[in-house]
Amino acid sequence: MTEPKEKQKILVVDDEAVVRNGIRRALAGQGIDALPAQSGEECLRLMEKTPFDLVLLDIRMPDLDGMTVLRRIRSLYPETRVIMITGYPTIDTAVECTKLGAVDYLVKPFRLSDLEASLRKLDMYDTPVAASSGRSSREPGLRIDDTEDRIIGESPEMTTLFDQILKIAPTDSTVLITGESGTGKELVARAIHAYSRRKDREFVAVDCSSLVETLLESELFGHVKGSFTGALETKHGLFELANQGTFFFDEISNLSLKIQAKLLRVIQEREFMKVGDQKKVRLDIRILSASNRDLSECISAGTFREDLFYRLSVVPVHLPPLRSRRDDVPLLVNHFLSKFSHRIRREIPQVSEDAMEILKEYAWPGNVRELEHTIERVLILEDTDLIRPRHLPSFISQRQGDFQMFSEEPFSLEELEKQYIRFVLLKTGGQKTRAAEILGINRKTLGLKIKKYGLG
Repeated sequence: MTEPKEKQKILVVDDEAVVRNGIRRALAGQGIDALPAQSGEECLRLMEKTPFDLVLLDIRMPDLDGMTVLRRIRSLYPETRVIMITGYPTIDTAVECTKLGAVDYLVKPFRLSDLEASLRKLDMYDTPVAASSGRSSREPGLRIDDTEDRIIGESPEMTTLFDQILKIAPTDSTVLITGESGTGKELVARAIHAYSRRKDREFVAVDCSSLVETLLESELFGHVKGSFTGALETKHGLFELANQGTFFFDEISNLSLKIQAKLLRVIQEREFMKVGDQKKVRLDIRILSASNRDLSECISAGTFREDLFYRLSVVPVHLPPLRSRRDDVPLLVNHFLSKFSHRIRREIPQVSEDAMEILKEYAWPGNVRELEHTIERVLILEDTDLIRPRHLPSFISQRQGDFQMFSEEPFSLEELEKQYIRFVLLKTGGQKTRAAEILGINRKTLGLKIKKYGLG
């Protein structure tokens, strides 16, 4: 078992001494100390005196049952993670635990490996990076797996997103992930898979915009030998590869209506046929999808099936653009500096305060992906121990105050208007009457736009 990065305070709550002692011994064997509590009342008394990082909580106890204790913990100590334990598992109980905010659900008797997998979730929120120019080996965010991939952020928007992911993951519901290009929709899909019961099975992703319809159909469903010109042998499709795992459709709005109809049938019937075959293949997969387009507009335009939309969006998840969570930019910058410095085998440079401020204020129309590419470019092209404004790409560093006219990638007129209003307000020292005159609008209209864009 991987030891936590810093000493964790864990509370084990169970009315059976043999269970409490067994869990404590298992944790002690991995260098983790835990306190015992034999009842829900004792659990809450201990938590009044000592903050705990994690509570392992039995559901059936004589005084206060675990579900009641879980509700109180989530209300009084929302930062404390809770793993529920039960010897009487039901689907309804598991779903209720997840809805109430438990990070996992263990069934007694469980193996050490099961407990180990649950404890890995202790790493989902690490100590924040302290300063814009400093770095820490521990980063706030949600770890996806044992690789360096993780979703970085500690803003309210991202904290809400992490909570959503951990609630959604244990279920088998279909999820529709929306957000602008570059916000990390595939990372969210991978995180949902990593925290699900299917985590040890395949995660298969397909970019619906990268393949023409005829190839996509064959890729998804597979084909039998001789089913079309060039089909020299029978081929298994991606659906079969993902069986018992997770299938992710990226940019699903690009699917043709013909493929949409077949996908709808797969979701409904949980079976499909290879191209050119008459034999049905049973399917057990979880389906996740993502789109940077508004699918309701696609439905109105007749390019996307309304019935498929409702099948895919049982649980919707929306990713915020980077410009709406600017305080996360230093965390992302430090993460990418560490990531790419390690890859190219160089010392991690510092970032000056003025350079970091420029990075925070830039609109990032390409979102996190654009920031990642920018940091990689700077590390490759600039041999410096301290990144200053002059080391940043010209489209970012050559700006007028806090307003940059254009960036390397296009963005909406609404975002351009927001940036320019901010710029004028700064130049006028916040004098709304003067700013309205410069903008050519009345003061009331300016006030409405300030409220709309959150500039007040």
